[in-house]
Amino acid sequence: MNRFSLICTLVLASMGIGRAQNVQLHYDLGHSLDKDLTSRPSVTTTVEMFKPDKWGSTFLFTDVDYQRDGVAGAYWEIAREINFTANKQWAAHVEYNGGLTSDENTWNATRFQHVFLAGAAWNWHSADFSKTFSVQALYKYHFKSRHYHLRPFNGFQITEVWGVQMAHDLFTFSGFCDTWYDPNVNGKLIVLAEPQFWVNLNALKGMEDVHLSLGTEVELSNNFVWNDKGQNNRFCAIPTLALKWTF
Repeated sequence: MNRFSLICTLVLASMGIGRAQNVQLHYDLGHSLDKDLTSRPSVTTTVEMFKPDKWGSTFLFTDVDYQRDGVAGAYWEIAREINFTANKQWAAHVEYNGGLTSDENTWNATRFQHVFLAGAAWNWHSADFSKTFSVQALYKYHFKSRHYHLRPFNGFQITEVWGVQMAHDLFTFSGFCDTWYDPNVNGKLIVLAEPQFWVNLNALKGMEDVHLSLGTEVELSNNFVWNDKGQNNRFCAIPTLALKWTF
């Protein structure tokens, strides 16, 4: 469950590109580096879309996780922002999150709680659009989960998103950090951050039409990742090796 593609979308949008779609492939090293994460899916694909319009923008993505013998789970988010200042710096934000996962041994599917978010976003970019930053302050509502036997609850989420273009767009350093309230974990807070580094091949001479990026992402989380022992109250740092094709 991640939103790494949002960062690259914001950078592209800031640079004046009308819309952005891309497909990403991540090879997750968690199952190799942590003995308690051996059942963690090793491959994730992401398809994303971002489309601005005269009122604001729409963003969505879908993550699909794979085990060696099939799809292990899927997760998606869709968000809508409506600008309420002339400079498009402030916007109203609404969002839905949802998905499911499966047990590696029984393949019984388990649904995540439906999540609805609403609040405000502040978006900033440098004069040359090489740096972007966004902050979202959101009300977050988790609906009842029959599979996990969890009650509905109210909460909040704070999201920061950043992107930095370097060396004439050859490199991109980007990422996001989510912090949200969850009464079911130690400290009642979950933190998830995913910094990324990309090498954009279309910035190289003679490769302008090759819209492929090579990179990595590190998932930094506390109270978020479930291990093979059914525990999630701990810190994790999980890197990936990644490819991205932007259409």
